[in-house]
Amino acid sequence: MARRGQRASPADLLRRLGRASDAASAYDAAVDRTENTAERDFLQSRRRSLPEG
Repeated sequence: MARRGQRASPADLLRRLGRASDAASAYDAAVDRTENTAERDFLQSRRRSLPEG
């Protein structure tokens, strides 16, 4: 079981590297894997903050 925050780590790294499309996919996968409502809300918020395109 992943510790809280580990699910977002790959997506966050991709976001910081400017790979928004890959980060979006990683955030979507992380949302699908979590059952924690607060974590899901956080991940979805980060996903929405990515630039479009």
